[in-house]
Amino acid sequence: MLFLILSVTCSVLVSVVLKLAPRRGIDIAQAVTWNYLAASVLALVLLKPSLHALGNGHTPWPALFGLALLLPGIFLVLARAVRETGIVRSDVAQRLSLLLSLLAAFVLFGEQANGWKLAGLGLGLLAIVGVSARAGDAGAAAPSSWRWLMAVWAGFALIDILLKQVAAAGTPSTAALLVSFALAFVLMLGWQLQRHASGAARLTARNFGYGLLLGLLNFGNILFYVRAHQALPHSPATVFAGMNIGVVCLGALVGVFAFGEKTSRWNRAGLVLAVVAIALIARGTL
Repeated sequence: MLFLILSVTCSVLVSVVLKLAPRRGIDIAQAVTWNYLAASVLALVLLKPSLHALGNGHTPWPALFGLALLLPGIFLVLARAVRETGIVRSDVAQRLSLLLSLLAAFVLFGEQANGWKLAGLGLGLLAIVGVSARAGDAGAAAPSSWRWLMAVWAGFALIDILLKQVAAAGTPSTAALLVSFALAFVLMLGWQLQRHASGAARLTARNFGYGLLLGLLNFGNILFYVRAHQALPHSPATVFAGMNIGVVCLGALVGVFAFGEKTSRWNRAGLVLAVVAIALIARGTL
């Protein structure tokens, strides 16, 4: 369970770092760029992926390039969501992206539906409604608030769908991650050099260091989640549920007690429904 706890902690700390970034005068786009430099190096050194499989004609390059665009894009969206709506609701929206992933699994990948999964899906949709409600206003959602939450929800789901496509093509997950991280870094670096040259945002050592910290936490979340599955090979549903419920609960505690985020009754009901929905979906995978 240690790996699972470490993965949950890293995931929530990513949101904390994004929350603190504006207060520290950090340029999020630069930090996200260097985050993928760190993630690429760590993936190469620690995961030691074999890249030979990428040379065959079955490599889903459109999906990999899609990931290279979506991964940094969703980071920027998540940063905005954390700033606009707080850690509590952003982390729940991120974890409930599994609802759209589950729908895609039914429609695109032939996964069988059952009562547990459908019940979790229904409760999860209700949880999204509750979590999206603006704190302090019984059910009224501020347009700028729910828009960013929906973008987080949809963005993470789309990334999961692309990862499933890559896996279905037989591409090793470690190689796919390394290529996606490296491509994302190259694309983001090109943008940052253009911003630097135009004077829009100068590259600074402060942003570089913050980005490396973000990359360490981002990669740690992935690495420890993989290690948790390896440590509990016969309990994938336990790891899945523990990860998602752990992030929802720890994110809520950190948001409320460390940052004083306000939650309404609708938000709190959404949190409870999210936990139940994740547990039901996990039960349905047994």
